[in-house]
Amino acid sequence: VQLVESGGGLVQPGGSLTLSCAASGFTFSNYAMSWHRQAPGKERELVAIITRAGGNTNYADSVKGRFTISRDNTKNTVYLQMNSLKPEDTAVYYCKQIATPPSWGQGTQVTVSS
Repeated sequence: VQLVESGGGLVQPGGSLTLSCAASGFTFSNYAMSWHRQAPGKERELVAIITRAGGNTNYADSVKGRFTISRDNTKNTVYLQMNSLKPEDTAVYYCKQIATPPSWGQGTQVTVSS
């Protein structure tokens, strides 16, 4: 299993970023996927989750209405569209294969700062 995140960077408050997570080594469409983040000095937290076919999603209260998780099973990729970014969204963002045991990507840094 390999998960490779990309799309992170530095953005001003109120800006947008789209993260991508390219998956390989498993049948992508058979697994729900999720995005998590970890800010310095804090525990890793769930941001968003999407079911296998993408028909159902769920979000942390802190990102509802601002972030959108989606997936393209033809490209083995899960996305996180982030709008109206705030400084408190600054963190390393990880994608996760929801399996037993789960697999994680290496993470991509998102910094929201003016």
